[in-house]
Amino acid sequence: IVLSGGDDRLWKTWGFPDGNILLTGEGHMDWLSGCCFRPSGTQLVTSSGDTTVRIWDLSRRGCILTLRGHSRAVRGCSWHSCGDFVASASTDGTSKIWDVNSERCRYTLRGHEGSVNSIEFLPFSSTVLTSSADKTLSLWDVRT
Repeated sequence: IVLSGGDDRLWKTWGFPDGNILLTGEGHMDWLSGCCFRPSGTQLVTSSGDTTVRIWDLSRRGCILTLRGHSRAVRGCSWHSCGDFVASASTDGTSKIWDVNSERCRYTLRGHEGSVNSIEFLPFSSTVLTSSADKTLSLWDVRT
């Protein structure tokens, strides 16, 4: 199964090798910039130009949580390997670490001088890697 999102504001799961669409989700008000499966495979996270991050439950076929806090477009998202945290990167120059269980932002990462364009958790760690339009990469320990 492959996951995609695009300018049409939709995310889609695709089956292979046939390439047939298995599920489609809608709800964002602008383009999708990122999408990622939860490690358990039961949910996914999407990021969008509408400034939100959304959590989707595949069995319910719908959005179960909308995370708001960025002031500009969200360029990327990533799920922590434990499945309890989501990271987001925004053109507002910040990244956020979201606690999915409490449905709140746990940390806001500030330090880039430009748009934060991508974010990834390093596997099985509390370290996040961000890349920015300011031509830098940063490693963050989200515990500190």
